[in-house]
Amino acid sequence: MTTRVWRLLVAPAVLLLTLASALVAGSAGAAPSRAAAACDTSPYAAQLTNIRVGRHDSYDRVVLDLCGNRPATSYRFVAQLTADPSGRPVLIPGNVFLAVTARPAAAHNDAGNPTYTGPRTFTTPSLTNVRAVALTGDFEAVLSVGLGVDHASWVHVFTLGSPTRVVIDVGH
Repeated sequence: MTTRVWRLLVAPAVLLLTLASALVAGSAGAAPSRAAAACDTSPYAAQLTNIRVGRHDSYDRVVLDLCGNRPATSYRFVAQLTADPSGRPVLIPGNVFLAVTARPAAAHNDAGNPTYTGPRTFTTPSLTNVRAVALTGDFEAVLSVGLGVDHASWVHVFTLGSPTRVVIDVGH
């Protein structure tokens, strides 16, 4: 193989494969769930496909992977997490609880099939302040998630696109 062929064909392919593998490795994180089948092509409500967690120097991060449009979000600290729509208590480890909602969003597609097949609750031993995460509601295009935390701290909830994500940062 000549040097010219190497530069024109092989080198770009090697670079592309290297970048692709770095992208996949960098997005892995601690993922307690596995993504379900692909979402509808243009769902009305964003559809949850995965929940990931990660620890950073000064905060813990929970990421809701979605497909579809970015939902609006809201959050608040509560004394007790409740299931939507039943109102039953959701018991997870923590001293204080953060309730986060995304709308329009769901953990199922328009046919009623789940798009998120991971656990509804799980602990997060690798994190500093966030102790557990629970999917507390999936009703009428309102997706609710609760975090059990050791102590109230600053919170930053925001959305990102390409791919769509709801990011929840909780200070240590």
